[in-house]
Amino acid sequence: MEKENNSRLLRSLMDPNDFTLTFELVPGAGSRSRQHRRILNLAKEIAADGRFQALSITENAGGHPALTPEVLGSEIQAMGSEVIIHLSCKDKNRNQMESLLFGWDRQHIRNLLVVTGDYPQKGFQGHPKPVFDLDSVQTLNLLGTMNRGQASTGPGGTEDVGRATSFLKGVVVSPFKFLEAELMMQYYKLHRKVAAGADFVITQIGYDARKFHELLLYMQQMRLDVPVLGNVFIPNLPVTELMYQGRIPGCVITEPLYRQILQEAKNADRGKEGRLLRGAKLLAVLKGLGYAGAHIGGPGLSFVDLDYILTTAAKLQSQWRTYLRDLSFWPEASFWYFNKDTETGLNTAQPSALPAREHSMHPNFALARFVHELAFAKDGLLYQPMKKICLAFTQGRRCNSMCRFEHTIKAALFGCQNCGDCTLAELAFLCPQSGCAKYLLNGACGGSRDGWCEVYPGSKPCLFVKVYERLKSCGRDWTMREDFVPPRDWALNNTSSWINYFSGRDHIGVRKKKD
Repeated sequence: MEKENNSRLLRSLMDPNDFTLTFELVPGAGSRSRQHRRILNLAKEIAADGRFQALSITENAGGHPALTPEVLGSEIQAMGSEVIIHLSCKDKNRNQMESLLFGWDRQHIRNLLVVTGDYPQKGFQGHPKPVFDLDSVQTLNLLGTMNRGQASTGPGGTEDVGRATSFLKGVVVSPFKFLEAELMMQYYKLHRKVAAGADFVITQIGYDARKFHELLLYMQQMRLDVPVLGNVFIPNLPVTELMYQGRIPGCVITEPLYRQILQEAKNADRGKEGRLLRGAKLLAVLKGLGYAGAHIGGPGLSFVDLDYILTTAAKLQSQWRTYLRDLSFWPEASFWYFNKDTETGLNTAQPSALPAREHSMHPNFALARFVHELAFAKDGLLYQPMKKICLAFTQGRRCNSMCRFEHTIKAALFGCQNCGDCTLAELAFLCPQSGCAKYLLNGACGGSRDGWCEVYPGSKPCLFVKVYERLKSCGRDWTMREDFVPPRDWALNNTSSWINYFSGRDHIGVRKKKD
């Protein structure tokens, strides 16, 4: 991280003796609503209290239009608090994103949480077009470029723009996944996020001490040396119901926790004290486990509620191990990366054995791998003949004929969208332009549940679950390489990816030129 960003949040994250606290605010629709007044009043109380290092502000949470986070952020910064602005990929193309970041830098908004974003929901006169021009890994790369004092000039090109920005870059990861493929894809994508320049990590919502410990242990063993904040979310009863039903992507209330919350709701306070106490216990456990801090949130929380959570957690801290059983809500039958430590209820340092793949390689995958290695791998027998043919079809009608011929084959086999910059070989021969609702190239978004896409639950599997399973069927795993797939170059749309590959115009050629 650049020296110029000397924020309180950064100093706290870098201090191993400090336990960083952030709190999440969720703006609503409109610009002068009662909700915004409540948020600003709460922010004023938090600023006066001084125990929180920053206030985190969401961007169009749930995919619904809301007040832009930098507006509230500027008002809150004027009160003396630091802010973390959520930078979502769902609504902006890369040029708009870069332009917005220049503006935020001038407003001294430099702490960011980079997220893929929830799929856009119904807006003005219908559903909007989802953008997802960059994914979170590619956005981190953009931020790193800007932090070096450069701006984009085109595919693979940058130019100096004078003063460098100094953005602090946070990311999200979820250890709260039931299936092996979903969990491993979360961890593998985290490798790419850290390699792309992530400065800190916040977990997704969950209530299970062993799962929180699993993430910390995984990062330690894999030497992903960035500070991690555990998510302490206090749901009200309506949000509890939505999470239990799977209607908030990536956020899971399991059956045992759901039953406990319903039981607590029979009390006179509708279970509020039980939910706050559970949050305080989790806060104490996170500190005991060795987390760098906690990210607290929840609908309708008052400053009195926050003070109760922090004060109670401090009282419980010395006995944090006794509360592990109170925070064991994740199903034992789900996939765990590490073996269980029966004495503590947490994890041993020994990874569990990955279950063997039960069914054979998909026929499309087997055929596509064979053809790719034969004609597109440099040591393939048909590589040179294929290259000569494709380069001979680079002009005029012949080029269009090659494009139609290629698209006819690939549309039938892979649902090809004719993007001209093919990533099939990097994604187990599954097309992200047709197979992923968010067109992601560098790993799953985190919104899947039980293997299903968050946008099409129960009808369309998550693309990256299928990628993981296909690779495992041939004895391979999703790569943990530090390089990543760059964003799609739209100048190549509706052109032949074969010609672009052999002529060095696609992302593979651009990456070679940069190397």
